[in-house]
Amino acid sequence: MGMPIYLSSPSLSGYEMQWIGQMMHSQGILPFSETVRLFEQEIAHLTGTRAGVAVNSGTAAIHLALRLIGVTPGDEVFCSSLTFVASANPIRYLGATPVFIDSEPATWNMSPIALERALLEAEAEGRLPKAVIVVNLYGQSADYEPIVKLCSQYGVPIIEDAAESLGATYLNAPSGSFGQFAALSFNCNKMITTAGGGMLVSDDIEALQKARFYASQAKDRAPHYQHSEMGYNYQMSSLAAAMGRSQVPFLQQFIQKRRAIYHRYQQAFDSAAGISMMPEHAKGWSTHWLTALTIDANTGITAADVVKQLSEQQIESRVVWKPLHLQPLFADCRYYPHQEDESVSERLFVEGVCLPSGADLLEADQQRVIEAVAHILQGNYAELKS
Repeated sequence: MGMPIYLSSPSLSGYEMQWIGQMMHSQGILPFSETVRLFEQEIAHLTGTRAGVAVNSGTAAIHLALRLIGVTPGDEVFCSSLTFVASANPIRYLGATPVFIDSEPATWNMSPIALERALLEAEAEGRLPKAVIVVNLYGQSADYEPIVKLCSQYGVPIIEDAAESLGATYLNAPSGSFGQFAALSFNCNKMITTAGGGMLVSDDIEALQKARFYASQAKDRAPHYQHSEMGYNYQMSSLAAAMGRSQVPFLQQFIQKRRAIYHRYQQAFDSAAGISMMPEHAKGWSTHWLTALTIDANTGITAADVVKQLSEQQIESRVVWKPLHLQPLFADCRYYPHQEDESVSERLFVEGVCLPSGADLLEADQQRVIEAVAHILQGNYAELKS
């Protein structure tokens, strides 16, 4: 059967311990160290923004962005539905209500058609959202040109959830540069990992100073511990920042490896009836953080069937995110499908599979995955390329 093949093992530079050791020798383990400051500058540069605030998770970054925008109990915030729950939980942290927007077929990201319908209705009812959280799924930026135009027209700020898309571009601009704020993740399986961590980036330096204040327990300037506002323990450690800095020079290498993995899958399944790769939008350049594809319902096999049978062969895969509007947690929230009679995210949940995509995936192991998928769907793949 062979050794286990994992969905997305951490990508490491090999220099992590060297960077951590040098940092501890020169600076010790201190908050707001030079290492943290430099990591913030490097990630801000990669995202085309003026500055960043390193925090302990991408979720914390979204929470801070919502608070900076002024989200309060009773407000509504629009959010992509096809995403991890962390994109929407911070809305509830602040007592606000999420409203979910469907995906579009071209990017699997937020549908501008559904967004326009939701904004038009919200304006008519006098309840425009305080913000729109746009998620960049599986390493691909959303179609921001119409989204930015719509949000500008209605005066609604964008928070870009770029947790999965560091290094991607759209119209040659970097992921993370399209909203008033952007949230990044450095979780274990992301493009760069700090073994847990995140960052809030923006061009708004004053707002980021406030974010840093909130992230460090909102300590007032006083000769004693004094607090006039509620804060959070969201700081990134200098150890984590040193690990992240060791990987920044290797980001493009990690991306190229994941893109090569995507293209090998694409070549293998090119003539396979019923399999469609997650499309790469003509205006964008995806990192293919995860390679995702769909299995047509006419094959008689669901995404869940594929995941189960691959698991039996010690191959880790995953169905695409269960849309948040289908989650019991958000059962009372409104949802706007791509078209009145077409819910793209619901179809993708039934048909979509994420295959092993880690930058260190060996070609032999990838071929094993390809052959396993072919075997599962053997009746439809006589012409499958190896």
